[in-house]
Amino acid sequence: MITITYNGGRTIDVPVGVSYQAVAERVREYFDYDIVLVKSENKLKELHKVCKGSETVEFITTQKRDGMLTYERSALMLLCKAVSDVAGKDVEKVLVMFSVINGYYIELRGNISPDAAFAKKVCDRMRELAEEDVPLKKSNVSLDVARSYFREKGMPNRDKLFRYRRHSGVNVYAIGDYVDYYYGFMVPSTGYIKYFDVVAYESGLALLLPKQEKPDEVPPFEPQPKIFKTMETTTLWAETMGIGTVGEINDKISRGQATEMILMAEARQEMDIAKIAAQIAANPKIKCVMIAGPSSSGKTSFSHRLSVQLRGQGLIPHPIEVDNYFVDREFTPRDENGEYDFESIEGVDIEGFNRDMLALLNGECVKMPTFNFKTGYREYRGNTLQLGEGDILVIEGIHCLNDRMSAKIPAENKFRIYISALTTTNIDEHNRIPTSDGRLIRRMIRDARTRGYGAQATLARWGSVRRGEKKNIIPFQESADVVFNSSLVYEFSVLKSYAEQLLFGIPEDAPEYPEAHRLLRFLSYFLALDSTLVPQNSLLKEFIGGSVFGV
Repeated sequence: MITITYNGGRTIDVPVGVSYQAVAERVREYFDYDIVLVKSENKLKELHKVCKGSETVEFITTQKRDGMLTYERSALMLLCKAVSDVAGKDVEKVLVMFSVINGYYIELRGNISPDAAFAKKVCDRMRELAEEDVPLKKSNVSLDVARSYFREKGMPNRDKLFRYRRHSGVNVYAIGDYVDYYYGFMVPSTGYIKYFDVVAYESGLALLLPKQEKPDEVPPFEPQPKIFKTMETTTLWAETMGIGTVGEINDKISRGQATEMILMAEARQEMDIAKIAAQIAANPKIKCVMIAGPSSSGKTSFSHRLSVQLRGQGLIPHPIEVDNYFVDREFTPRDENGEYDFESIEGVDIEGFNRDMLALLNGECVKMPTFNFKTGYREYRGNTLQLGEGDILVIEGIHCLNDRMSAKIPAENKFRIYISALTTTNIDEHNRIPTSDGRLIRRMIRDARTRGYGAQATLARWGSVRRGEKKNIIPFQESADVVFNSSLVYEFSVLKSYAEQLLFGIPEDAPEYPEAHRLLRFLSYFLALDSTLVPQNSLLKEFIGGSVFGV
């Protein structure tokens, strides 16, 4: 017998060679939610692995990020299997396109119309498979066999992905006779996939899943048409240009077409920014452009590039940073852990901000504040501002879409922009890249360059940052007049070299090491791209340095 010590210092004696799954079933009563992974020696492992000796482990539930990612991947495979069972040869291809608010948007190619009736059949079949508790059998096959198999299954992007793989084998999973590949860990059987729904949405299906905060509940579907349209447009453009997946991007780089790809992506963004500027200029009542978005979306560079386009439209933009209206440090609210909550709207002098903005709109000369982050106090250094006839305010801050932030500014004078790096690049046909991963890698590189933070510190803070975003930014994104996608299809190829050296610097015994290891595995899919090819005005320069805007 061996002794397993687990969460909270509890112990259990089990035979040598028993699976972690069997141990997890014996201790399930001590956990609020389903156990889907185990962490042993600071490494994540699937539950089918066996215990080889006495050890201390941490059982990971779906309330943890790694656990929820595992659940989501497994649910996607269950959906693909169910579609195969329901539609048979009528479906030529299942494409996991991008994230929706609490799940994924899936398109089906072939002789099929995914209406409500079809969605119900797929959902019912998923529930049947979950009830049957079919094993997700994992096996390792040679790369050549995998490439040949997925070519035959009509997955050319997966074939391209594997072409650049350095390992000789690849892990695949099977539910019965259905075989698939997924990037990351999976649950042991379909019985673990209990909470989901499938609905017809737009021209495809939406797979609805629980959120990490409440992993045993599927929230009602709340469509976000503006976010959806932006992601759909970006996805279809990349697909048309042949740069929608990692394998296609690697093909461009290996064939010497990287410069063309970069220029296409940058031209696409410049066109979108120019359209926004023209829309603003067409309405002379607009005097306040309000820009909001989550961390590392490129808000600062975007505001500079928008300002250039506004000047091209004959307007004179004046940047306003809401951060300069922070309350003095002793009045800053604290979070549940007693730490300063700089992302709370209560940390902003809303009354003072509205007073100054109204005065500017009324043509008054206003003394503009500067917040001193070292002392924690607002200062007045002689900066004044007075608007002329063609002047316009470009206001940037995380609360700019919240009505409370600009409650006294007339609605007709405001134009709201939501900006986020909405990653639409896919690893292959069935494997998505989480949008938050792109922003996390951006922030990690910028933190190291401008703030002296190591990657470990950035990873440690990320959970708190994400909670603040979900509370203060995400609920207001659909209220924007325009949604701007700041992601660039080529960026992971550029960020790869910067991020890898930072992530490799995290000690193997650090709490953040499993996440660093996950990101390193993800970045290994990409060929590296020379950062000197990135234009000086690119949003990406805000993170890697060398921006013409000095950010």
